[in-house]
Amino acid sequence: MSIPLALLLFCCIPFYFFTQASYDAIETASLWVRTYFGAFYLYLGLICVLLLIAIAISRWGNYKLGKPDDKPVFNRLAWISMLYSAGMGAGILLRAVQEPVYMFLNPPLQIDASAEIISLEFTFYQWGFTAWAFYTIFALAIGYAIFKRKLPVATSSSFARLFKNKNSKVSTAFFNGVDVLTILTTVFGLVAAVGLGASQIKGGLNHLLGYKLEYTVIIILVIIICILALLSALSGVEKGIKNLSTWNIYLTVALLLFVLLQSDIFTIFEQFFAAFYRYIVDFVPMSIAYGNYDPGQAFLTDWTYYYWAFWLAWAPFTGIFIARISQGRTLREIIIGVLLIPSLGTFFWFSTFGTSAFQLIQEWGGYNQEFDNVFTSIFKFLEHYPLQFVVNSVVILLLVSFLVTSVDSAIYVLSMFTDKRPEPGKLHRTLWGIILMIFSVAIVLLGQARADSDVLTAMQKLLIITSLPLSLLMVLMILLWFIDLWFWRRDTQERERSSRE
Repeated sequence: MSIPLALLLFCCIPFYFFTQASYDAIETASLWVRTYFGAFYLYLGLICVLLLIAIAISRWGNYKLGKPDDKPVFNRLAWISMLYSAGMGAGILLRAVQEPVYMFLNPPLQIDASAEIISLEFTFYQWGFTAWAFYTIFALAIGYAIFKRKLPVATSSSFARLFKNKNSKVSTAFFNGVDVLTILTTVFGLVAAVGLGASQIKGGLNHLLGYKLEYTVIIILVIIICILALLSALSGVEKGIKNLSTWNIYLTVALLLFVLLQSDIFTIFEQFFAAFYRYIVDFVPMSIAYGNYDPGQAFLTDWTYYYWAFWLAWAPFTGIFIARISQGRTLREIIIGVLLIPSLGTFFWFSTFGTSAFQLIQEWGGYNQEFDNVFTSIFKFLEHYPLQFVVNSVVILLLVSFLVTSVDSAIYVLSMFTDKRPEPGKLHRTLWGIILMIFSVAIVLLGQARADSDVLTAMQKLLIITSLPLSLLMVLMILLWFIDLWFWRRDTQERERSSRE
């Protein structure tokens, strides 16, 4: 734990004392990554989705993550609630209105479809199968190493087959490097979400109170969220994390129904199914930005490359958390449950809020950037519904709750990485809770580096850099996991032959 801690604290120093210089260096490095590796992100995402579909429909889909007689630890509702809260969380509130409206006014694709359908289709693409495929690959690869090969809880365990001598200097250095990289990437991805979420909460409070709060409010919110997350993580998965995640889903569904039942339900369902059909049909050309499905380098840089980097940055801790709660389920059930169910829920969410926002704009007969601000768009949108103060207060509460569940899951997983146990000690959880709080505050300060920057811009650039090494390692992880699957199949066949004899 000392090495990643030292590196994180070392990173905090320039963020605190050389904020402007840090921002400029990140901006330069991120431009280089986007120029030379942007297309690699696209192809990696497509490959992950196609591989998981192939596994789900093959015999491998019948294999369990764990022993053949293991039963699922959590019921299906609790399982889906936890994986959704950990993997998506506050992002669907941050972008619920702003992203579909942006895509509606600036259609990224030149295809034969209405602006509404194109908007929803591309929003689905950036929040759908590819994001969850990154999570699922990590969950299954690391889950196999933990539950089948009984290796320590660490990303490096999925690379164990590379070395015959696990205790050599080379193998030890490689394993330690992978684990340190995983921890650093996880922290960067997590604090990005905390910074963005806290900024949106501040935007909501500004809107409700009618005046602009000081920037220091974001720092206070970050500290409160991290303290609440630590308390939840200390209570464990079966209590704090599970209960809070289930609460999130109930409250999210209630908010969704509140908007749906007061909107044009028929049009929402019509556009949802139309956009989903186009998404399935156009998925491959969109995934490689081919022909009319290429939105252009500038658009990809600002949107898709950033999203893929964000999902990759979240993949290690979300993947290991999904593996931790998925023991006893078949690979097919995990792939369908993680890849399809959260995606469909997210698609319908964006269809409801996006379609309703499109209709508002059309009723106005013009648009004056009402929904342009990513931090306040959902609050301005809900002004057009009854009980706006109550509903906006619920949104703020849900934002806090989603952020807490994301952070408590990260605290738990980071503690598993450093303690090497599925049930990490409370000392590790406490230390990681404090570390995440310190680093989150540093990122918020970085986001204030200059007048034309904010937390979103700063983290967008930082995540593209930090997720690159992990994405390159992910290619090797996939190859080694397929070797593991082959041995898994051979062992299963031998066990079946022995039982028949």
